[in-house]
Amino acid sequence: MATEKELSDFLKSVERRAFKRSVYHVRDEEAALDIVQDSMMKLSEHYGDKPIDELPMLFQRILSNCTLDWFRRQKTRRALFSNMSDFESADADGEFDLLESLATNVDTRVTESAEDTTRRAQILREIEVEIEALPGRQREAFLLRYWEELDVAETAAAMGCSEGSVKTHCSRAVHALSRALKAKGIQL
Repeated sequence: MATEKELSDFLKSVERRAFKRSVYHVRDEEAALDIVQDSMMKLSEHYGDKPIDELPMLFQRILSNCTLDWFRRQKTRRALFSNMSDFESADADGEFDLLESLATNVDTRVTESAEDTTRRAQILREIEVEIEALPGRQREAFLLRYWEELDVAETAAAMGCSEGSVKTHCSRAVHALSRALKAKGIQL
């Protein structure tokens, strides 16, 4: 059974990646923050007494369900109300770095030129744009498999689909990203 400290440490460890994953899905930072907080509360309230090794999968599933619930509420809200703010463009201040949460142990400023740093930042921005352009299920499968580093079975459980569907979504996402980045002259 997870202790309070283990649960707290787990939630701290997944907070940033969960937020970014939610932002990719809902494209609204405030809504993403609400989704992550709601997911964390549900995990704590309903599954806080589970063993620590079960928490990652439970949290991923709860996060996916909370995201789907948000989309359902938005669909219902749009059906009932027409809000003028829905027609405004996204705020440019909401930019974030795709790989910001992946800290490196090496100080790259010492070993990397300004040109290389700029080039790397531009490539990361292009990758971020292409990930955002993926269809929802492909993006979710890609992020769970390659960002959250879940295996196929864990990703299928988190997404509520078959392992074959996960493989298909991931394959399509990788091919689409590869084509898009190659078209922009980016070779990884």
